[in-house]
Amino acid sequence: MGLLTASVLAQAFALVFDPYVLWVILASAIFGLFVGAVPGLTATMATALLVPVTFFMPPVPAIASIVTATAMAIFAGDIPSCLLRMPGTPASAAYTDEAYAMTKKGQGELALGSGLWFSILGGLFGTAVLIAAAPSLAEIALKFSSFEYFWLVVLGLASAVFLAIGNPLKGVVSLLFGLLVASEGLDNPAGFPRFTFGSAELAGGLTLIPIMIGMFAVSEILRSVGRIDEPWEMAQTKIGNVLHGMWGLTKRYPWQLLRGSAVGTAIGALPGAGADIAAWMSYAISKRFSKEPEKFGTGHIEGIIEAGASNNSALAGAWIPALVFGIPGDSITAIVIGVLYIKGLNPGPTIFMNNAPAIYAVFMVFILANLLMLPLGLAAIRAAKQMLRAPREVLLPVILLFCIVGSFAINNSIFGVALMLAFGIVGYVMEENGFPIAPAILGLVLGAMLEENFISSMIKADGRLLAFFERPIAGSLGILTIVVFSVPLIRRTMAVPWRRSEK
Repeated sequence: MGLLTASVLAQAFALVFDPYVLWVILASAIFGLFVGAVPGLTATMATALLVPVTFFMPPVPAIASIVTATAMAIFAGDIPSCLLRMPGTPASAAYTDEAYAMTKKGQGELALGSGLWFSILGGLFGTAVLIAAAPSLAEIALKFSSFEYFWLVVLGLASAVFLAIGNPLKGVVSLLFGLLVASEGLDNPAGFPRFTFGSAELAGGLTLIPIMIGMFAVSEILRSVGRIDEPWEMAQTKIGNVLHGMWGLTKRYPWQLLRGSAVGTAIGALPGAGADIAAWMSYAISKRFSKEPEKFGTGHIEGIIEAGASNNSALAGAWIPALVFGIPGDSITAIVIGVLYIKGLNPGPTIFMNNAPAIYAVFMVFILANLLMLPLGLAAIRAAKQMLRAPREVLLPVILLFCIVGSFAINNSIFGVALMLAFGIVGYVMEENGFPIAPAILGLVLGAMLEENFISSMIKADGRLLAFFERPIAGSLGILTIVVFSVPLIRRTMAVPWRRSEK
């Protein structure tokens, strides 16, 4: 990194605390909160919508608008997730069921407060790592090849067993269904059409966002139709100080906060991963190492703390390879790199020397955006709570309309809307028969990544399976994955004779 001097800091401070830049940050924060709270309108979409506006801005406010909007959007996805069981963004899907279960237990205020508080702490952690260790972490991330990514994805798929509450077999079936859906289309290494039935729309593959909206939001709308005269679970709950008790939770779950933030930053720094994968993995890790795993899925705060910190820290982590090497960590930074080039802030190792004031100004914006999340997040929670005063027969059509808009906006195609409705029915049928939705979504998120990295690795290794263990990081991840899969089987094998002898 370039030499950090008092002069550089003073210049960066002047760039950020310019009235125009502060106004841009505030406007972007409000825009990000709205986009994140609407199911289907993702943080990536917020970034894409801001790009034309940034053409007319100087470099620092242009980047500041994107940083602020994406941070707010990732948090805002938690609000409909908790209140309505409809994740606003894919990054909130991992703990949607957990948060909604808390709402049904009368603990919605606690779930919303922890989502806000630990999002801020996770975001600040990721920012601190970005400032302190960007070059060294980026070098490690670049050592990940298809072999390492394959094991990382398989490790993530092991989460399906932990996500299935009560019946792991149904969780595995749900996961396999998600993987099957992810294999559809031409989007595979061989470019071979699968399950397309001659349809041009199906040849493009099935997009995650409409499917996620359908399986979470539309299935919940179908379920709510049967309770049309009942008030919403949160409608009668007074929202006071949602931050009450947050310091106590921080002291009670410090390792979960630290682990989620660290995992999120690390996953975010891996090119092509992103906040949604970070949240899924952190939630599964939280359950795996929890002292109370049986409480997960029934409305337990622990998983929300860890995954909520993870998806926000992943945002800053994704900027590490983007700034240091010009390699995007996720879809958001893929867009950001283009904006950086347009503004003359060419990514690369020299960016910290050639444009030190502007880069440290961006770091300050990360900190400011996370701090600004506190008052604006509280305001957004209160505004969302007021919406639930409307009766179901009024609010359900409005929610469905937003779902349709979100699904249509992904590819500007009515096919996305049809996909959403079809998977809404599938999700409803699955849940009515005890099959959890979360593993299916996990299979959809990781399916294409699993196949692509497996095929690429097999081509590189000329079909040798041993090659998956020959690289140091790949070998370590492979052994860890085998241990994760083996431990439950070993425990069950050892427990059977013991139970028989006890009888």
